[in-house]
Amino acid sequence: MSVGRRLAYESGITIPIEDSSQVGEARRAANSVASDAGLSEVEAGKFAIIVAEAATNISKHATRGEVALRSTGYDTRSVEVVALDKGPGIRDLDQAFRDGYSTAGSSGTGLGAMSRLATAFDVFTMPELGTVVAARVDGSRSGGGVPKAMFDVGVVRAAKRGESDCGDDWSLAVDDERGRGVLTAADGLGHGMSAAEASRRAVEVANEHAAESPGHIVAELHRALRSTRGAAVAVAEFAADTPTLRFAGLGNISAAIVAPGESKNLVSHNGIAGHEMRKIQEFSYNWPLGAMLVMHSDGVSARWDLNRYPGLVLRCASVVAGVIYRDFSRGRDDALVVVVRRVT
Repeated sequence: MSVGRRLAYESGITIPIEDSSQVGEARRAANSVASDAGLSEVEAGKFAIIVAEAATNISKHATRGEVALRSTGYDTRSVEVVALDKGPGIRDLDQAFRDGYSTAGSSGTGLGAMSRLATAFDVFTMPELGTVVAARVDGSRSGGGVPKAMFDVGVVRAAKRGESDCGDDWSLAVDDERGRGVLTAADGLGHGMSAAEASRRAVEVANEHAAESPGHIVAELHRALRSTRGAAVAVAEFAADTPTLRFAGLGNISAAIVAPGESKNLVSHNGIAGHEMRKIQEFSYNWPLGAMLVMHSDGVSARWDLNRYPGLVLRCASVVAGVIYRDFSRGRDDALVVVVRRVT
C-alpha cells in the first residue's frame, strides 16, 4: 500500500522514579527525546517541564513509579510521556487541577501546569491503586496543517532491567487514502541487542509489505528472520470506517479486542518467526466503533481485565496502555503494550 503516514517508535526510554534524584535524570531524558524528534527549544522546554512535574509528583506522592518517554505521531514531530505509579491515587481529581492545591506542601501547580503546557493530556486514577498520566507535546509545523488522526494509539515499551536494548518492537503503517492501518508487534527471542535486532527487522519487513494481508506479512517475516535469533510476531489490519479486523500471529504475542463489558482474545499459532512455523492462519473479527485493540508481548501477563477499572475504557489509548503495563508487567522481561482505538 502507499503509506501516506507512518506511526513508529523512533526514540524513547523508560526511567524508574524511586527517589528525588531521578527527577533530574527524567528531565534530561525528556530533552534528549525532544531533540531527537526535532522539536524547537521552546517545545522541548515544555516537554521537559511536564516530565519533571510528572516525576516530581511520583517522588512526592507515590514514592516510586516510572516515566515512559517516546517520540510519536504520523510522521510529525511529537513527544509523549506516560507517567505511572502505584501510590495512593488522587482522591479529588478536579481539585488537584486547581493551582495552589497540594497535599505535599508544594506550590500545587503540577497537574494544572502540565495540562496547560501539553497539546493533549489525560489522567486515570483510583484510590490505593495509583495514577497514570499521559501528556503529548506536538512540534510546530509549516504549511498544510496537521492531518486528522484516524486512530488513537498508545504505547509503553520498556527493556528488561539491566538491559540497554529492548527486544520488543512495534510499528503502525497507515494508508490515509484508504483509511487502513497495519499494526505489527514483535518480541525478539531472549533479551538484549540480538533480540532487539530481530524485532526491529520484523517491523521493518512488515512495513515493506504493508499492502499485503496479515497472513502474507507473517509469512514474509518468517522468511526474513531466518538470519536472526527469531521473534514472536503478530499483525493486525483494520480500517477507520469498517468494523472488521484481520489478524495473524506466530508465537506468544497476546491480542484482544476490548469493548465496554466484554473482551475477545485473538488467535495466534505456536512458533517462532524465522525458525519454527507449522501453520500461518488469518482470522477476521468484529471491531466495533469505540472498541480497542490491545496487543502485548509476554513480558506482560495476559490476566488483565479492564472491567476492574471503572471508566478506564473511556480514557485515551496511552493511559490504557500505561495501566496495563503498570499492573501486569512481569518485571523480569522486556515489555511492550500497544493499544489502538478507531477515532472516526
